Amino acid sequence: MKKIILTIDGMTCSACSNGLEKYLNKQNGIIEANVNLVMANATILYDEKILEKSKLDELIKQAGFKSLGEFKEINIENKNKKEKRKFIIFTVLMILLMYISMGHMINLPMFEFFDVKANPNHYTMCLFIFASIFMIYGFDILKNGYKNLIHKTPNMDTLVGIGVISSFLYSIYSMIIGDIHHLYFESSAMVIYFIKLGRYLDGISKDKTKEAIQKLVKLTPNQATIKVDGKEKRVTLDEIRKGDIVVSKPGEKIAVDGEILEGMAHFDESFITGESKPLGKTKGDKIIAGSINYDGYVEYKAEKIGKESTISEIVRLVVEASNTKAPIAKIADTVSGYFVPVVMVISILTFIGYLIMGYAFSDSLIRFVTVLVVACPCSLGLATPLAIVVAEGLCASNGILVKKSETLENAKKINTVVFDKTGTLTYGKLKIAQIKNYSDVEEKKLLQLVASIESKSTHPIGKAFANYLEENNLEKLEVKEFGNVTGLGIIGKVEGQKLILGNAKILKEYQVENVYHQEEDELTQKGNSIVYVANEKRILALIGVNDMVRENAVEVIKELNKNKIETIMLTGDNQKTAEKIASEIGIAKVISNVLPNEKTQVIKELKQQNKYVMMCGDGINDSPALATANIGVSVTSGTDIAMDSSDVILTKNDLASILNLIHISKKTVRNIKQNLFWAFFYNTLMIPIAMGLFMNWGVLINPMIASVAMMLSSITVILNALRLKRM
Repeated sequence: MKKIILTIDGMTCSACSNGLEKYLNKQNGIIEANVNLVMANATILYDEKILEKSKLDELIKQAGFKSLGEFKEINIENKNKKEKRKFIIFTVLMILLMYISMGHMINLPMFEFFDVKANPNHYTMCLFIFASIFMIYGFDILKNGYKNLIHKTPNMDTLVGIGVISSFLYSIYSMIIGDIHHLYFESSAMVIYFIKLGRYLDGISKDKTKEAIQKLVKLTPNQATIKVDGKEKRVTLDEIRKGDIVVSKPGEKIAVDGEILEGMAHFDESFITGESKPLGKTKGDKIIAGSINYDGYVEYKAEKIGKESTISEIVRLVVEASNTKAPIAKIADTVSGYFVPVVMVISILTFIGYLIMGYAFSDSLIRFVTVLVVACPCSLGLATPLAIVVAEGLCASNGILVKKSETLENAKKINTVVFDKTGTLTYGKLKIAQIKNYSDVEEKKLLQLVASIESKSTHPIGKAFANYLEENNLEKLEVKEFGNVTGLGIIGKVEGQKLILGNAKILKEYQVENVYHQEEDELTQKGNSIVYVANEKRILALIGVNDMVRENAVEVIKELNKNKIETIMLTGDNQKTAEKIASEIGIAKVISNVLPNEKTQVIKELKQQNKYVMMCGDGINDSPALATANIGVSVTSGTDIAMDSSDVILTKNDLASILNLIHISKKTVRNIKQNLFWAFFYNTLMIPIAMGLFMNWGVLINPMIASVAMMLSSITVILNALRLKRM
């Protein structure tokens, strides 16, 4: 299976995106397809054995749209400039058309050549020419409407196209028979103009919703310096290959993810980690594309380029999340699927009804066109995706990567937050605080033996021992027969001696008796986690390691409790150490001494109690629990993003992001409901008005006013969604 994001051209409303999505999901070989109208792309999961990528482009073409290839970046500036120039020209033409067609109604001075009374033929022909120009201007609307009709996925373009062509053709008929009183050329032109105006304004507003994502794309520089045969060469990012030696000087941005080969500098990685203080890095350290070199010269090997880089991975995750469907979006999708066919039926029935009631053909036609033009499936279709794109971008700019929009909607339901301890509530930067040595080996030598085995572990405790070796200039010894005892600890043979390292449960596993209970209490009362060091006969040492609680943990827990969200600590550490840290930060319930599979069971039990559970962990040891929770949140570093399997990734390692996520979720869902209400209200009100049901009260509109109303409906929804950016 392979996942790909394709950029789609030709989508103009929700009926387009829904129609394409349904069409793709019916195809053999496509497992799942999600189409995003706002981002103008489709995320497709397909079976490579059945379908080739080129076949996907063909399927999109068959559905009436065009694939512009794989999604690369969000580039909007050139398109907007081109549209703006065209729009200015046609605004001038529209003013001229309105002056000629309606100037005589309000006694404006008029050239005799265009005067309807003096030269009716000139007047009629002039309107025809202007309207024809606007028909060419709106040819994309007419073409898309026709294509979608023959593909059985009628959309807003279909409605507008039928209405405009009907009034245009009837006007030509009236012109031929010399009936100047039933010409609707200006109506046809004006409908096209206002649809284009609406789309131009929609485009500007939609682009604003993508700004946060676009800022991520622009974090990396356009050019970089590489070393070729010992000489520096300036190249573009596309020219950098894996393994190239890239040079970074003070003040420059890092071009690609890599490893420092030479030099030392401080780097600003706040856009990923949230750490405002520049980090000192030297030979062997990893650096991330987009980070800023403050003060040093370094040479680094390019490791992750293009789509593999951390920034590209973040952008991909955000775009993919924007393309997923939130549950609330399914309401709008279902309605939009039926909306256009229903409006077409209503418009035809209105036309027939007016003819039956004895109205003139021209009056019946006007009602028919007005109903088609006033209906706005766009406002329904944009209600959810616009708010989701804004919210996803907002989350990303605040260091919160939400992988599915469903998660964004459901975060507001959270009533229980379960925290892992090490690396989540604490910084995970453990240090050796105290040792009780019962072996025949001196303390420093014993720690060297233990640290050599621990260096092969990925657990945060292993880092504490690695730091000890480095700080004391001790050599890392060769380790043989290394093994990981899941959830308990590790084993290994060093200098011919087999050592068992881990928590209290590993002693039972290897049937080693524990006779140091008093010493245990002494270490745990000081907030230490204990690493038991033993051979196959007895305990050799108790090593106390401790950690620093995150600086804002107390405030975050307090705020969660204030909002009536239960907080629980779930840890493999011993009871006393866990309770001491929990009491410091305000967590009342502690579940300790649990293995990874036992954590999963605890989450299941909480869910069975009808609790909506968020699990926060380090994304590695807690993977099963993260996957089991309603929402799994990983507190991780930016470089782990691609490997992580949780629903949400906090790239800034800041617990306050949990509060931000819940807050954004509440605001987003409220915004979507407001958008849907307005869209339903508008269509429920305006379609009956367009049908003329309120004409006895003096309420009646024509196609021109209908097109303005339709445009304003979409803009209202867009502007409401953009309010989320002010959060």
